[in-house]
Amino acid sequence: MLKITRQADYGIVLMTRLAAEPESWFNAPELAEETSLPAPTVSKILKLLARSGLLDSQRGVKGGYSLACLPDEISVAQIITALDGPIAITECIDGTPGACSKEPICPVRGNWQRINGAIRGALEGITLAEMTASADTLLVTLGSGGEPPSSANTL
Repeated sequence: MLKITRQADYGIVLMTRLAAEPESWFNAPELAEETSLPAPTVSKILKLLARSGLLDSQRGVKGGYSLACLPDEISVAQIITALDGPIAITECIDGTPGACSKEPICPVRGNWQRINGAIRGALEGITLAEMTASADTLLVTLGSGGEPPSSANTL
């Protein structure tokens, strides 16, 4: 099963909350309460997102965090990369030479690179603005044409 980390999931939740009011500033305890996420985790994630340039941070009584750019300029891929590093579904794809002893003779490595590129491209194609929009919009339909989409074959 392919899964994003809990940290990336929480980061996307926090970023969508910030994107709902892109001109506003929020502090970590406030965001933790509003999203029902653990306060220490929220603080850690916000610091990582600020360090990556996705958030602006301001110290002081009226400080906090705000989006560094508009929600339609931030992709889901950028958020995941800021929190978890490069998107790579296998060890040989993450750019670390020699991560796998079978790398030089692997017959499927090129295909894994294609698959990883497709996943990364899909995540780069979804903006934070889209993540804040209503979930009523169907993003992707899987399966053969002619059949109406069902919850079993939609993402």
